[in-house]
Amino acid sequence: MIPDKQTAVQLVGPDELVLNTDKEVYKPGPYQVLGEVEAVGLCFSDMKLLHAFTGHPRKGPIVEGIEPEVLNEIPSYVPDELPTVPGHEVVVTIVAVGDKVEEFKVGERYLVQTDYRHLPTDGSKAAFGYNFEGALQQYVLMDTRVIVAPDGESFLLSVTEEPSASAIALSEPWACVEDSYNSKERQTIKKDGKTLIVKEGKGFDPENILPSSAKPAEVVAVGLDGDEIKSIKANVTLADEVPDDIFDDIIYMGSSKETVEILDSKLADRGLMNIVTGGEKFGEPVMIDVGRIHYGGTRYIGNTGKKAADSYKHIPATSEVPAGADILVVGAAGPMGTMHVIRDIALPEHPKSIVGSDINSERLEILKNSVKEAAESKGIEFIAHNPKESGNYEGKADYAVFLPPLHVLLPPVLYNLKPNGVLNIFAGIKSGTQAPVDMDNYTENNLYMIGTSGSTVEDMRIVLAKLDSKSLDTNSSVAAISGMKGAIEGLKGVDSQRFYGKVVVYPQIPDMELIELPDLEKVMPEVAKHLKNGVWTKEAEEALLNK
Repeated sequence: MIPDKQTAVQLVGPDELVLNTDKEVYKPGPYQVLGEVEAVGLCFSDMKLLHAFTGHPRKGPIVEGIEPEVLNEIPSYVPDELPTVPGHEVVVTIVAVGDKVEEFKVGERYLVQTDYRHLPTDGSKAAFGYNFEGALQQYVLMDTRVIVAPDGESFLLSVTEEPSASAIALSEPWACVEDSYNSKERQTIKKDGKTLIVKEGKGFDPENILPSSAKPAEVVAVGLDGDEIKSIKANVTLADEVPDDIFDDIIYMGSSKETVEILDSKLADRGLMNIVTGGEKFGEPVMIDVGRIHYGGTRYIGNTGKKAADSYKHIPATSEVPAGADILVVGAAGPMGTMHVIRDIALPEHPKSIVGSDINSERLEILKNSVKEAAESKGIEFIAHNPKESGNYEGKADYAVFLPPLHVLLPPVLYNLKPNGVLNIFAGIKSGTQAPVDMDNYTENNLYMIGTSGSTVEDMRIVLAKLDSKSLDTNSSVAAISGMKGAIEGLKGVDSQRFYGKVVVYPQIPDMELIELPDLEKVMPEVAKHLKNGVWTKEAEEALLNK
């Protein structure tokens, strides 16, 4: 029987969380479904909403894509100052549906995809757990006119009864990790895009400026001579100085720090800058927007020769780790870093070695113990490194993952890359954040930086498939469990980076406090006996729910 009232965590203002034990359980309208929340994971992204509240772009109102009168029919739509319920890593079971709902039925189990990409806000997009109420409550109302996109794609992904609720709920953050390796990288000039070519200096090869396959719609050139103009098989507009336009591709031939910094601001989202030095040196670091690599998909390539076209040969097709690679994970012992390490160990074409770097020795030891068996079974060398105790890591990697949201720590990691090495910037460094990059080192070694933000429905399907095949255990990242009573403590702990892994909340247990897994034996020995080498399991979850 569905109750009239429920327990929920509500965010009512910046840094203002309340535990409401008398929140209404909404009855579904004709196009709506009511989900009983089985489990929800707490995410560091929740902290951005917690601190910003109405300042968060996903908390703002929807500006297009759905009629205002439809939004007025959805009580769980809570933009601007309206209190919201955080929590977007969730698995639900449908317990009631409206009479016009055809897509979903009572009893079905679903993983929720958070981002409603077809419903933009001013500066972002609508999202579950932001301007729509999320999962830190016992029951959540969703509207099919929101959770089914215009092309028919559903933001509820059907799941079986086999995996535990925690394993499914944590598929959402694992999907963000998966997404960072699934980026399809553009390996040439954007077709029908806008290209800027700037040359400073002499001795560049006039026949190899654009790749032969390049078909830009528009080319603007600064500093090119007649032979160079003729070699570009496209319509070229000459300019005396760099225009204020935004470009999909920028080719810079020269070695001026100041020029590259000017050009950086001319690069469009998803834009690609090619820096060709012709054997010259910058001699000093170049400030570039490293935040936009993650949030805007900007990319940088280069070489020290005279042929601009050569740089494109070094762009990887995807952001996946090459088979047999040596990997460096910076910030490895935090919740997301742990996921990256576990995910990369589980690869069928697995790496040769993984160095997990973190300044927290206690968490490093937990990580080392949790991955030891899996790493040894595949012959992967795992090395735990604490730079506070052992100094900066001096080894070289084919692939590095950077997780700390501290841009000042990023540039030194580029020195840890081998030639043709890739740096995956997973940290949510905000756009507009500049960092000094040694562009001489970058171009000499044909390095490449990638970054992605969020996840897609397809990423979630990949993770769910790995769950079903038992090639990945998302429960391996669980650090603490809680009922509703301990959920606010859990959120505050995530904010202070208290936990080495993820916190999973079970809303149907309203009076349970937060328990960290290392303490479970003392508090609930009958549940703790079902852990496997300290890892949360489906059997432990069943014991908890039965208790």
